[in-house]
Amino acid sequence: MVLPAEEGHLIDPGRGPGGPGASARPAHRARTGPGARGGVLVVAAVPAERDAVTGAFPGAPRETALPGVTVVEVADGPDVLAAGVGPARAAASTATALTAAALAGRPYGLVVSAGIAGGFAPHAPVGSLVVADEITVADLGAGTADGFLPVTALGFGTVTHLPPAALVRDAAAAAGALTGAVLTVSTVTGTAARAADLVALHPRALAEAMEGFGVAEAAAAHGVPVLEIRAVSNPVGPRDRDAWRIGDALTALTEGFGKLAPVLESWNRHDQ
Repeated sequence: MVLPAEEGHLIDPGRGPGGPGASARPAHRARTGPGARGGVLVVAAVPAERDAVTGAFPGAPRETALPGVTVVEVADGPDVLAAGVGPARAAASTATALTAAALAGRPYGLVVSAGIAGGFAPHAPVGSLVVADEITVADLGAGTADGFLPVTALGFGTVTHLPPAALVRDAAAAAGALTGAVLTVSTVTGTAARAADLVALHPRALAEAMEGFGVAEAAAAHGVPVLEIRAVSNPVGPRDRDAWRIGDALTALTEGFGKLAPVLESWNRHDQ
């Protein structure tokens, strides 16, 4: 995957709803009603990813201040949060948003980790969209003489979260996305050898990103289901900037969320 800080247009506080002059509203809007589950919170890492999601929905995005975080609301769409880069920041920001919304009596009913990612060739080519049926942290554990051991092999912790199977199926079908494991890493893969090691340990892996597991941990702590959606911007492996297609991946993310709108709306209904 591409580190957002390496591409200036990915971190631009002057762009979009988070930039100077953006208005803020003092209270989180109600997303629940009779028989409703609660609203959808989409968690991106950086403003460019957030804006790619909000761009899929009509109307002007508007900021809402929650204690500790700011989410962006879009008409007939989810709330979207630019949480920051990495699993720890993603977990902290997501937990803060979920707690604030719950304390306000307007809890979220689904959390979606979304953004760009590296894709494992040849299964997830650049420009493709991936919906995770497994969200797994790939580097939480211990190194041994015999290789890497996940933290669960040491007798504690969690390394995998499974999104609702029906939701994965419906989301992938609507968006025309691939389904498989999305790995969360704290250190982006930069060599062919490391990419091969990851594939050997996680043969179902389609993509690598930096926030999904953190978002999933926060959602699980609140008893809220989670989904992860990634648009592939580059191959996992040697860091070749000429191979990066960040703009194309952001466009794919926008188009994917446009197709996902009915699925997200359906999820909020009581008959799901």
